[in-house]
Amino acid sequence: MSLTKQELDEFREEVRAWFEENKPADPGFLLPLSFMEVGTDEQFYFLRDWQRKVYEAGYLGMAWPKEYGGHGKPQALQDIVTREMIRQKVPFMTNTIGLNWAGPLILNMGSEEQKKAYIPGILSAEDIWCQGFSEPDHGSDLGNAQLKATRDGNEFVLNGSKIWTSLGRHAKYMILLARTKQNTNNKYEGLSFFLIPMRIPGIEVVPIRKLTGEYGFNQTFFTDARISESCLIGKEGEGWQVAMATLAFERGAVGGQAGGHAMMSREVAEVVALARTAQRGGRPAIEDPTIRDRLVQFVMEERSMMLNSARSRIKALNVDRPFSIPMSSKLVGSEYQRRMNQFALSLQGANAAYYVGDDLAYERGQWQRSYFNAFSATIGGGTSEIQHNIIGERVLGLPKS
Repeated sequence: MSLTKQELDEFREEVRAWFEENKPADPGFLLPLSFMEVGTDEQFYFLRDWQRKVYEAGYLGMAWPKEYGGHGKPQALQDIVTREMIRQKVPFMTNTIGLNWAGPLILNMGSEEQKKAYIPGILSAEDIWCQGFSEPDHGSDLGNAQLKATRDGNEFVLNGSKIWTSLGRHAKYMILLARTKQNTNNKYEGLSFFLIPMRIPGIEVVPIRKLTGEYGFNQTFFTDARISESCLIGKEGEGWQVAMATLAFERGAVGGQAGGHAMMSREVAEVVALARTAQRGGRPAIEDPTIRDRLVQFVMEERSMMLNSARSRIKALNVDRPFSIPMSSKLVGSEYQRRMNQFALSLQGANAAYYVGDDLAYERGQWQRSYFNAFSATIGGGTSEIQHNIIGERVLGLPKS
């Protein structure tokens, strides 16, 4: 179903008006910057209710099939909604893992029963999802996952632990990569992928306090936790292929997500405003030629990412390396945010030492908090080092050694 420019423009105005009217007021407490910082119950319930409101208004899961709770409309409409949410800086969608990773995976690889059971709750935020990939001793070596899933009749018994399970304390389900076969010649052949319930005996979620003082991360322990074999997605022993499909959704290399943004990113316009008020030798920092040059570089980078995003949707402009932009967007975007936040701190001089809660902190210490939290995105979904390797090998065709 193709839409005319007039229809798209009219829809854009409708969406803009709805978010302007329904954007939540300041709740009176510190909101997290991304799903990786949701640590308190009041943060979680506020964000869950917001996602449900957006979904019930018809602005989430717009391109997902109607029979599973979606709206069955063109993807172009969902893209408009997502861009407007980012533009207006409304709160992010807290069920990010469900909307962007688990949901698309289930729609593409799950059984009919799994689609009917899981997709509606993902969209409404009734069922929150977390991810069980990284382990304490095997963070970036996903293929060497050691959490055991031992078959016992028509059940599997889980033993081991996963770490960095964002939203784990509030999650109802987890996407889990576990080892179902030991001592294989190829470590990838012994892995299986599960959609597991979190609220069962034998699963304990322990919050991890971050440098920022927040508790968005958790470690999840499994001690003889029993799950049904119906939790498998894909075949037993083929978990690595399912995990790679999941990471393609997580990194944005493949489309099919439900929409909405996952984090509150800073923009270069905010750094420019900071440079106008920050002082260098008694004058506004923005008058320093070196600082102005850095700001121009950030402006160019931000604009190039926006144009590349548009370019990636035009097949004729991506003939030579069709996956180069999608596969590099996570790396480029996360590192850009880290560097830009760091530059914003440098503009504050000695005041950069203040943090959230300090009366003298600029903008209540939000730049400092943004800088620390920016590192999460450079690690989650594959570290920047891993991303460089993936791009080199899979996009550019470079040898592994």
